[in-house]
Amino acid sequence: MLSVRRVFSIVTPSRLLLSVASFSTRSFLQARNMTERQPFERLPADVRPLNYALCLRPDLVDFTFEGKLDAAVQVTQATSQIVMNCADIDIITASFVLEGGEEVHATGFNYQNEDEKVTLSFPSYLQTGSGSLKIDFVGELNDKMKGFYRSKYATPSNEVRYAAVTQFESTDARRAFPCWDEPAIKATFDITLVVPKDKVALSNMNVLERKPYHDDANLVEVKFARSPVMSTYLLAFVVGEYDFVETKSSDGVLVRVYTPIGKSEQGRFALEVAAKTLPFYKDYFNVPYPLPKIDLIAIADFAAGAMENWGLVTYRETALLIDPKNSCSSSRQWVALVVGHELAHQWFGNLVTMEWWTHLWLNEGFASWIEYLCVDHCFPEYDIWTQFVSADYTRAQELDALDNSHPIEVSVGHPSEVDEIFDAISYSKGASVIRMLHDYIGDQNFREGMHLYLTTFQHKNAATEDLWTCLEEASGKPIASVMNTWTKQMGFPLIHVESVQHHHERVLTLTQKKFCASGPHTGNEQPQWMVPISIGTSENPNQAKEHVLMDKPELTVVLKDVKPEQWVKLNPGTVGFYRTQYSYAMLESLLPGIRDLSLPPVDRLSLQNDLFSLARAGMISTVEVLKVMEAFVNEPNYTVWSDLSCNLGILSTLLAHTDYYEELQSFIRDLFTPIGLKLGWDPKPGEGHLDALLRGLVLGKLGKAGHKPTIDEARRRFKDHVDGKQVLPADLRSAVYVTVLKHGDGATLDTMLKLHKQGDMQEEKNRIEKVLGAIPAHDLIQKVLAFALSEDVRPQDTVSVIGGVAGGSKQGRKAAWKFVKDNWDELHNRYQGGFLISRLIKLSVDGFASDKIAAEIKAFFDSHPAPSAERTIHQCCENILLNDLWLKRDAEPIHLYLQKRNSATTKA
Repeated sequence: MLSVRRVFSIVTPSRLLLSVASFSTRSFLQARNMTERQPFERLPADVRPLNYALCLRPDLVDFTFEGKLDAAVQVTQATSQIVMNCADIDIITASFVLEGGEEVHATGFNYQNEDEKVTLSFPSYLQTGSGSLKIDFVGELNDKMKGFYRSKYATPSNEVRYAAVTQFESTDARRAFPCWDEPAIKATFDITLVVPKDKVALSNMNVLERKPYHDDANLVEVKFARSPVMSTYLLAFVVGEYDFVETKSSDGVLVRVYTPIGKSEQGRFALEVAAKTLPFYKDYFNVPYPLPKIDLIAIADFAAGAMENWGLVTYRETALLIDPKNSCSSSRQWVALVVGHELAHQWFGNLVTMEWWTHLWLNEGFASWIEYLCVDHCFPEYDIWTQFVSADYTRAQELDALDNSHPIEVSVGHPSEVDEIFDAISYSKGASVIRMLHDYIGDQNFREGMHLYLTTFQHKNAATEDLWTCLEEASGKPIASVMNTWTKQMGFPLIHVESVQHHHERVLTLTQKKFCASGPHTGNEQPQWMVPISIGTSENPNQAKEHVLMDKPELTVVLKDVKPEQWVKLNPGTVGFYRTQYSYAMLESLLPGIRDLSLPPVDRLSLQNDLFSLARAGMISTVEVLKVMEAFVNEPNYTVWSDLSCNLGILSTLLAHTDYYEELQSFIRDLFTPIGLKLGWDPKPGEGHLDALLRGLVLGKLGKAGHKPTIDEARRRFKDHVDGKQVLPADLRSAVYVTVLKHGDGATLDTMLKLHKQGDMQEEKNRIEKVLGAIPAHDLIQKVLAFALSEDVRPQDTVSVIGGVAGGSKQGRKAAWKFVKDNWDELHNRYQGGFLISRLIKLSVDGFASDKIAAEIKAFFDSHPAPSAERTIHQCCENILLNDLWLKRDAEPIHLYLQKRNSATTKA
């Protein structure tokens, strides 16, 4: 599944604000550790399913469904009870027939609602052997975007209708039918859907038969082929109105993309990507895709980014649909990544499944890495691996530097704990350490190990250790010893490096210590990592001169044939998951490589990002980082600018708590104006994907920073767009929209809301929703917040509207947090138990910098518990305290530097 956290982080990068004050972050950590974990037991093993024959009849008017289950089971130990998972389901009758025996009716159904279980009691012991469990039941097509739920959509004639769709990961198949809802309890599925005859019905497998339903001429009965052995969370069914486009992949798999009615052409881009991706993975794993078809379908109301149901992958509309004329370049890239992610799961997750949720990272970290490998294969012009460093690698490091982070592998018990780990650690750190591992053992060994893993465990379950064993066998390297230091303990190292020149040799002294967002690690425990270190020099900036495995706290490395004037850099390509702190002399030798571009783009990016993080942690001065940022004035690379922009955005949010916020905006204008002038507003012949991304980024940054020529031109183009004189290119819309809103009034907001209402594409609606919060006036901010909960905004998108307000300004942040508190019951009821509630909280409070606010947030959630967001709440409070400390430490030096610089600029 593509977590909504990644939806927000890649499409609209929002970085954590870091740094511990009198109200200690340790107290949050201790509070968390003292929180009692709910007692939990996995299902007993005395009865196990072999096959589910499941018939469902959804009612799209009354929002209910009827179900009949006939499960072939194996009784392994005589018992008078059958314990299954069940939530929000009412069982009408249940009976058991042992093979060759008589039917025995259950005499009681004991629902354990807290544990989402039901115990079926029988009047006598069920003896060992094969049998059949039959259950008739009813349930609700809920509006919570989990289980079997209803999704609202509008027809081309604007009539509101509903589809019945599913989202079962992680523990919501139990909301659709009583089942053994644990990933290790696999079975085959025979699905039958009874649906209105004018509706499309889909499931994981191909349709075997579609015939009139015997009880109602308006219904049809659709039977699907038997699935392979698989986990319940991968089951899916959809009933609704859809068009589709189709093709066959080069290896003969039928690929379809289902779209809203009348929008089939918007499925063509995803179709092309999917048709290229399936053969790529088949070749990479040397394992064929095991099903006869794969469907990709756009769902209107959808909480996650996408979900990898085997053979029927569900997506947010914005993660699947591309309009050739009205979709921007970043949307194309996003769709390519999401398709690559979900199709990777068809092998890694579906064919071989994690044994328990503790190993979730294996599914998601791997898919989050290989999606980039796939996109790089399909679209080499995207320079996607450089973007990985900004979108995933540095983001994971920001979260993992907190005291309230967690190891990649987290022991999970009760279902309420699962949603907490759909975060940047499981996805982005997981992807980053797999990327490091791939580099450490080489592509050929990695592929051989993956093939061994997939063929050994196909149709079964596996744990992290099983993958390490297969990769060790393929590579001959100590994979488990190395990787356990990265997956079983939280955090990552800071490598401090000193160098001395001896004739034609450079002697490096490396030391490793845990990197902490709160400053130098001072704990009694000194965690250590086995770190694959690579070292490059200016002789060949694109290739490592030396590789070494650092398996102790300090290491000396001698580089031969290095001249005194040559620079030396650790981690070329930014593949090792660590930050680097250079001696003063080493850093000074690297800085000219930023200005003259002799350092490769990804190394320019990581050098700046490491320095920025060291400043946030109080280990160097923020002023020193601002001086380094000025060296990027000649920078041509989109991703480097994107990372700079994010970090300056973090600093802007911090300095909004001071009275010299505008002086930082002047710094931003000076830095971004040369590249803005060079790019201009209109594409030039020969430009490509990355130029389009860069233009939108730079113009948006200049507009928000108050660059008058950019504001004037944005207003002119916006008026022409609204008047129908000249439609804005999709790649410029976000930049123009945010600029006119940031410097706009009530009329501007009304015009934007009108555009939103007229928008036919969800991409355009989302584009507008994310920037509405830029409006400055307090009364208009309140109008935007009210709009967030209106019928005009899809339930999953309310979060991004509120987040946009919180990120738009200091007053917006205060208003958004008050709005969340005032409307908590409604918001919690809508999103509880899912990862959207965590995202809502994080977006609402990130950016505060006051210990009083941190205490207020903690007190609010003490009295308004949100169990699935508990870790997020602690992380947010820790961040706020760190921001407070950062502000107190560096505010005055930053002010003096900006004053001095602006004074010098004025004189010049």
